[in-house]
Amino acid sequence: MFLLGYDIGSSSVKASLVDAYSGKCVASAYYPKQEAEILAPQTGWAEQQPAMWWENLKLATADVLYSSRVNKEDIKAIGISYQMHGLVCVDKDQQVLRPAIIWCDSRAVSIGQKAFDELGSDVCLSHLLNSPGNFTASKLAWVKRNEPQIFEKIDKIMLPGDYIAMKMTGNVCTTISGLSEGVMWDFKNNELADFLLDYYGIDSSMIADIVPTFGDQGTITKIAAQELGLKEGTPVSYRAGDQPNNALSLNVFNPGEIAATAGTSGVVYGVTGKINYDPKSRVNTFAHVNHTHQLNRLGVLLCINGTGILNSWMHHHLTPDLDYLDMDRVASSVPIGSDGLVVMPFGNGAERVLQNKEIGCSIHGLNFNKHEAKHILRASQEGIVFSFCYGMDIMKQMGLDIQHIHAGRANMFKSALFCDTLATVSGAMIDVYKTDGADGAAKGAGMGIGIYQNHDQAFATLECIAHIEPLTAQKDEYQAAYLRWKNLLEKEL
Repeated sequence: MFLLGYDIGSSSVKASLVDAYSGKCVASAYYPKQEAEILAPQTGWAEQQPAMWWENLKLATADVLYSSRVNKEDIKAIGISYQMHGLVCVDKDQQVLRPAIIWCDSRAVSIGQKAFDELGSDVCLSHLLNSPGNFTASKLAWVKRNEPQIFEKIDKIMLPGDYIAMKMTGNVCTTISGLSEGVMWDFKNNELADFLLDYYGIDSSMIADIVPTFGDQGTITKIAAQELGLKEGTPVSYRAGDQPNNALSLNVFNPGEIAATAGTSGVVYGVTGKINYDPKSRVNTFAHVNHTHQLNRLGVLLCINGTGILNSWMHHHLTPDLDYLDMDRVASSVPIGSDGLVVMPFGNGAERVLQNKEIGCSIHGLNFNKHEAKHILRASQEGIVFSFCYGMDIMKQMGLDIQHIHAGRANMFKSALFCDTLATVSGAMIDVYKTDGADGAAKGAGMGIGIYQNHDQAFATLECIAHIEPLTAQKDEYQAAYLRWKNLLEKEL
């Protein structure tokens, strides 16, 4: 018996086929092999064609089926993880009306801020737990204001994962967790946030029907089965945004547990059992995968847009002849603090942790007589870690106790320098596991059809492959470098 999980990222689409009994991934694949294109028609915009996600998903599916030789009859359920906060608009024929506005697009910042000011911070924070900010509802308001001819044709709006599920099942539906990440869920009244939609002039009929995060979300249609090579009628039984799903993948379900990722963007995601929010909305609170009307399980999310994308930029433009492992080795040859060089990593759109300011990436203290490319490499890694710690300080002010971080072995968590720096500056131990979002989505699907009785059973075989503790002897040097970075940032703000 097998479970199929998908992770719809902005860089690639990954598929993982998991043996339901052993919990092991038997085959995985991702497409495209180079980072997927992000369209930027104007500065601060970021769009992708939903059809591209679907085409890459078909390629990844074909790859795992071919390499595993698993019979499609033996695949019992499908789970979907996806890039959060995006906007997909379709007409009555389920045809996409415009490119998807994705998570790192910052065009709606002023719209969300105006809503926050006019509706009032007390109302927004007590009901939405966030400012409307640059999230999905505000992006839709931007379409209404700037593309009225498209807005008039919209039948339904969706998040990226909802679009993929629609292509598979023909059903247009979403989840409470998904609505909360689009800042369209009223936590105070446990219902759709009609007051915000009314403010934006958006009819609630545009919002997809709500289905459970775990459970019946539709079955594979005949057409989708032919395109994907899967069995018609296979259930889609789990769906979540990439960060709640990453937490699920690491068996992070309960208050006090922390998950982290460091891909294109970087995230620290902590679970709390209390309705809580940051008064400045610098970190955000969403419904976790196991949140219900009866049980509060909320994810406090710190997102740094400029994380792995900075490391990738350095690789392509500064050290194209080195792979990431070599970059890590070269950066490690530089002393802690990069000989006074400081990098601000905020070059990928407006940053929530900076109250939606877009200050760009910048280098400070560059000395042509002392610094080399290796200093910039280390300062970049340090800058990424320091931005994490800056946000984690805010999370601690909200009452989260960050002593133990769970992460998958992917992206920057493959870097020893990154892990050592993060552990030492934050003071938290880091456990790195052999898992990823697509594996987790597959196990989530198993929970959705009842193969697993609970999450502990689903993730009983989760394998810890590295344990990183703070470097006590170097703590003072790291803290001094962080303080220097933080002081420079606060001067820019």
